[in-house]
Amino acid sequence: MQLQDMVAKVGQDIGTSDWILVDQARIDAFADTTEDHQFIHVNPEMAKATPFGGTIAHGFLTLSLLSKMMETAIEKPQVTMSVNYGFNKVRFLTPVKSGQRIRGHFKLTELVEKRPGQWQQTVEVTVEIEGGDKPCLLAEWIFQHFA
Repeated sequence: MQLQDMVAKVGQDIGTSDWILVDQARIDAFADTTEDHQFIHVNPEMAKATPFGGTIAHGFLTLSLLSKMMETAIEKPQVTMSVNYGFNKVRFLTPVKSGQRIRGHFKLTELVEKRPGQWQQTVEVTVEIEGGDKPCLLAEWIFQHFA
């Protein structure tokens, strides 16, 4: 798909990802990578005594999974290169408990050509927990695409 063709999709939902299991092994691996070993993430026995009733994923783990979610959710534009430009907003609304599955819903909110051959795309992402009634994450994610 060409970037110019995507402009017509501004304001529309552009995809939903596959489900991703957030199990304790994934949480522990993320804790090791980030050196964030807070007990609510890695100690099931201690975490049972919290209002969560068990371990929960790091918010940043959920955020980091957006790349994988996007990979399964939307058709990539035909460009030379795309780079992550950052976020306008990120909110962690509901904790993801170990063993739950999550998936992302993507809405294209902006796609503009900043200069010839360089496009900026903003996507609204809502991440849901399977069977949950409230999203676990909301974000506005920005990309730069180079044709």
